[in-house]
Amino acid sequence: MGSRRAPLLAAIGVVALALLMFVFLVLPKMGEVTEAQDELSVAEGREQTLLAQRQALEVAEAEAPENEATIAEVQSAIPEVADEAGLMILLQNAADTAGLEVSQFSISEPVFNPESGLSAMTISVSAEGTYFQIADFLYNIETLPRAAKVLNTDLSPSTASTTGSPTLALGATMEAYTSDANPDLPGPQTESASGEEDE
Repeated sequence: MGSRRAPLLAAIGVVALALLMFVFLVLPKMGEVTEAQDELSVAEGREQTLLAQRQALEVAEAEAPENEATIAEVQSAIPEVADEAGLMILLQNAADTAGLEVSQFSISEPVFNPESGLSAMTISVSAEGTYFQIADFLYNIETLPRAAKVLNTDLSPSTASTTGSPTLALGATMEAYTSDANPDLPGPQTESASGEEDE
């Protein structure tokens, strides 16, 4: 009887030993492997993020000269100060180039628009010329080095012509812009995020 139980007890002992080895040796190693796999996945994700950021920086660096040129162009078209005198010269040159006879130019004080973040100056023009001279003048306004927009025009037959050719009287309203958010104050001003003036 005892001789029959010995192999059975030995087998149970082997199984118990195997279970103990599995619990104390294999399971911790499996946990370490799982943890290592998780860390590898996180590291791979970070690597992909870093690669994407690097590519974005390389693209930004390559496009920097073009972007800087665009910024400079916008700042030139929408200056930080109203510069009414410089604007008047541009308007007069546009009229002279078109051969248009201007009787009046008037520029209003800049008015800040919180929606656009720009200050707009309204320009009123009274002039006389042929249809093609007026068309050239309006084109010149829209293509000035400084941003300007024709809002409306009013054409009527001229009561007097100094050229002998049929002429039209032009009344037009236009807008020009400045990035000065507080044009009533001296010097260029900007608005902070809180809406208060920057020091």
